[in-house]
Amino acid sequence: MHEPLSIGIDTSCYTTSVACTDGKSIVFSKGTMLSVAFGERGLRQSEGVFQHVKQLPPLLREMLSSIDRSGVVCVAVSAAPTAKPDSYMPVFLPGLGQAETLSAALGVPLIRTDHQSGHIRAALFGNEALLDHERFFAVHISGGTTDLLLVEPHRDAPYRIETIGCSTDLHAGQFVDRVGVALGLPFPAGKHMEALAKTAEGKTVKLASAVTGTNGSFSGAETAAQRLLHTVPDAELAYGVYDCLARTLSKMFSNAAKVYGDLPFLICGGVASSGLLRTMLRQRFSGRLYFGRPELSSDNAVGVALIGADRRTRWKQ
Repeated sequence: MHEPLSIGIDTSCYTTSVACTDGKSIVFSKGTMLSVAFGERGLRQSEGVFQHVKQLPPLLREMLSSIDRSGVVCVAVSAAPTAKPDSYMPVFLPGLGQAETLSAALGVPLIRTDHQSGHIRAALFGNEALLDHERFFAVHISGGTTDLLLVEPHRDAPYRIETIGCSTDLHAGQFVDRVGVALGLPFPAGKHMEALAKTAEGKTVKLASAVTGTNGSFSGAETAAQRLLHTVPDAELAYGVYDCLARTLSKMFSNAAKVYGDLPFLICGGVASSGLLRTMLRQRFSGRLYFGRPELSSDNAVGVALIGADRRTRWKQ
C-alpha cells in the first residue's frame, strides 16, 4: 500500500508553488517566480495576486497528473504570512481559494497554515532531530522578514512561535535587493549579488553593523552602500553587503543565546540559501547552526505540504 499523500500550496510575494509529500520524501515540488520588471524593486500586491491567478492552475494540473490522486489525504495551504492573528497579505488569497476548491473536490480536509511556518518546516526536512529539543531558535531571513524566533514543538500545531528579535527597518533581503538593483542586477538580486561578491579581490568594504539586543537594523548600512556606488569595485561592495549581514545576524544570535540559553539555531528563508552567507555565519558564530537544503530555503510549498502530513499523523494518534 502506498504512503498517504499531502498536497501543499503557497502563493508568496514572489513565487507560486505547489508540492506533494508522503511525509518522508518529496513526491512533487515546483514553483514559478512572479515577473518583476527590470529595474523595479518589487511588486504591488494586486499585481502579485493577478500573476498567482494565472500561474497556479497549470502548476496544479501538472502535479495532479503526476501523482495518485486517490492517495491524497489532505490539502495544506499558507493562508497568511505568519501565525500572528492579524497577519494578512492579499497574495495568499489565490492559493487559499484553489486549496479550498481542491480539498472539496477530493473530499479531504483543508489544513490552513502560514508562510513562515512553511519555511521553518521546510528547513526541518533533514534536520528533524531538532524536534527532539524542547525549544530551538529559528531565523527567518528573506525579502519580507528578518525574524529571530523562539520555537517550541507542540502536538496541536506545527510549533509555538514567539518573535524575540527582528530588523527594525529594512529586512535582510531588501538590503541585498536594493543594493543589487542599484548595481544594475535583476530583481530579486540575491543569487546575482552572491555571484558578484564571490569575485571580489579585495574585502575592505565594511558597512556598519547596527544591533541592539536581539534586534538589528540595515537602513544605515544600505544608505552607506548606496554612497559607495561607483567609488569602489562592484564586487567588493557586494561582498561588503554579505559581510554586514553576517556580522549583524551573528551578533543577534549571540545576544539571544545570552538571554534564552545555548539552543540550536535553524536558519531558513530565501536569503539563507546563500552559500556565501552560510560560510560567513559559521565563521563568525560558534553556536550550533542548522541550515535547510538550499533548494528548500527559497519560497516553496514543500514545508506547507509537510505540515499537512504532520497534522494528519497527529490526528491518527
